[in-house]
Amino acid sequence: MENFRNYYDILGVSREAAFSDIKQAYRKLARQYHPDLNPGDRAAEEQFKLVSEAYTVLSDDEKRAQYEKFSEYWQQEGFKKGQGKSVVGDIFGGRISLEDFGFGEFPDFNVFVDQLLNRRPPARREDAGTDNGYRPEGTRTYQPSPTRDPRDAEADLTVPLEKAFRGGRERIRLEDGRSLEVNMPVGMVTGQRIRLRGQGVGGGNLYLRIQVDPHPFYTLRGNDVYCRVPITPSEAALGSTIDIPTLDGPVRTTLPQGAQTGQIIQLAGRGYPIGKEKRGDQIVELQVAVPTGLSDREKALYEELRQTERFRPRADLLL
Repeated sequence: MENFRNYYDILGVSREAAFSDIKQAYRKLARQYHPDLNPGDRAAEEQFKLVSEAYTVLSDDEKRAQYEKFSEYWQQEGFKKGQGKSVVGDIFGGRISLEDFGFGEFPDFNVFVDQLLNRRPPARREDAGTDNGYRPEGTRTYQPSPTRDPRDAEADLTVPLEKAFRGGRERIRLEDGRSLEVNMPVGMVTGQRIRLRGQGVGGGNLYLRIQVDPHPFYTLRGNDVYCRVPITPSEAALGSTIDIPTLDGPVRTTLPQGAQTGQIIQLAGRGYPIGKEKRGDQIVELQVAVPTGLSDREKALYEELRQTERFRPRADLLL
């Protein structure tokens, strides 16, 4: 069938995949093909749109069921007999729904998906060169249908921790492929909703559900930011001045002599925002890291230290 897309293959999941598997596959592929990570790569941008479209359909039980039925129907003998009848105007004029007639009334897969996702196709052009007026794949744009009653909609938006922390104006990509410039608040957290006026269905509001990506170094606990920082044995024994990463940038901090693994250093006011003026703290857990791959000189110095040091950490265990 013209334009048919196998959403399961696009996400790399089986037809029996659970929602959690679909979401995990989507998040992995969305990061891989995200336009912000592939600037100027048109192929990656198109793949990102396909991945987003696949997730939008398969993550919704009702949409997924309709897609399953349509996927089975279009493969039947005689499906294309209904393609000569154009129903685009009736579909997007709100007079026809998926349940009102057989799937064969859809001229191609794009029309079916546009109806399923409440999207409006591009304006019909006389010189488009196709029966239904679609532009070639990759140049299509979508706008909410003005003929529908305004209706609020929701969409998931996953953001890196650094972007959630600083907020500000950002151009984002929605799961339906649209690109919007949003003024995001400072200190966003998972579960928060942001309202975008007029970006829903038919001029309704669009609510973005925020998901903050887990960070490899920082962990949020309320408004405090936790992290583990490795230090060398010499820094631990002698004390030192080191740079500790924070969401604001490196902060120079003095280590006390005799620092231990698990010891806590608290950087006041370097945590996550609390309202507009206050912030939590950054809690730093020290970890003494033992070096590997020593040079001959380093081995000699460690051996000399072992022969001269008086520290006996297991002395009490031998009594």
